[in-house]
Amino acid sequence: MSVISIEGMEFFAYHGCFKEEQIIGTKFNVDLFLETDTTKAEQTDSLIDTVNYLAVYQSVKDEMETKSKLLEHVGRRILNRIKNDFPTVVSAKIKIKKLNPPLGGKMDFVSLVLEG
Repeated sequence: MSVISIEGMEFFAYHGCFKEEQIIGTKFNVDLFLETDTTKAEQTDSLIDTVNYLAVYQSVKDEMETKSKLLEHVGRRILNRIKNDFPTVVSAKIKIKKLNPPLGGKMDFVSLVLEG
């Protein structure tokens, strides 16, 4: 097994419990780690024999464009989509960072890590 990672994906999205967050939006960073068997691709050097990073990115982007109140909901939707769209992925782990959250103080981000 191998782990394919796509890290530092940046999105501007409208996730949050506060009405203003769903109107104004904010920046998010997403890291995704996919466990999959790359043995065949290692031999064939063919994209068809591995997980296509561009297709994965597009799936994540599509899910980030759908508003949610909670990062937990967004994260689970993304993991479900990845498992559905890429059946060779055995397991996946995602970290979603919400940059500059409106919590009344200075902080870089809040984050959620989910596995599935």
